[in-house]
Amino acid sequence: MSDFKQLSRSVKGLTVLVTGAASGMGRATARVFATEGANVALTDYDEQGAQAVAEDIARAGGSAKAWKLDVADGAEIKRVVGDVAAHFDGLDIIVNNAGISVRVAIDDEAYEDAWARGIAVMLTAHPRIVRAALPHLRKSNSPRIVNIASTEALGATALHSPYSAAKGGVASLTRSLAVELGREGITVNCICPGPIRTAITDRISEEHKTIYAKRRTALGRYGDPEEVAHMTLSLCLPAASFLTGAVIPVDGGLMARNA
Repeated sequence: MSDFKQLSRSVKGLTVLVTGAASGMGRATARVFATEGANVALTDYDEQGAQAVAEDIARAGGSAKAWKLDVADGAEIKRVVGDVAAHFDGLDIIVNNAGISVRVAIDDEAYEDAWARGIAVMLTAHPRIVRAALPHLRKSNSPRIVNIASTEALGATALHSPYSAAKGGVASLTRSLAVELGREGITVNCICPGPIRTAITDRISEEHKTIYAKRRTALGRYGDPEEVAHMTLSLCLPAASFLTGAVIPVDGGLMARNA
């Protein structure tokens, strides 16, 4: 029997770039990583929101800096990723979290615009960010990529076809990149959150949240952003070095329940 290997469960000193970090799961992810001692690059279209989160982290003793980033802009992605790596002297972890709500009927006149924007933000942005980050990830001792999809990648809801298509693409992209980058030690995994309390779900009444959660999830409740963030952290630990290509629901048992 081989000797026991002591694997690190610390991200202290590693640098993580989180997209969509001004609110919801992105904000929670930034805070969780900062609490664990990582350097956090917060990016968001909402520059003031990202800056506020960075300031909160700094006041708590963490290391963070905010950048404005529209992930639908390829040139902006290259610039920001380069700035992040230069500021923190490297880049170890990418969390592709940015997303938007897209609800549109297939025969709506606005469908094609909604499709284009949804795919640009929630799918095309991911490989662009990975491509920009690869030279830096290849220098890391613990390179990790986590893509945030949705249970819409595993099932579907009416009037959400651009959203579902983008999230399904993220799951497939994750598996493909895991295979392509695995020999370099770069792990690529995907999280599919279910019903989570975020800005997107704020408009749903508490009564309807409760009805839905009790009817559809095994745990009978909505999840909190921090519960997704801690799964993201787990996938990024140096010790998580043999986990790649996984598509993991964090959904309170939504996809496991038939009735």
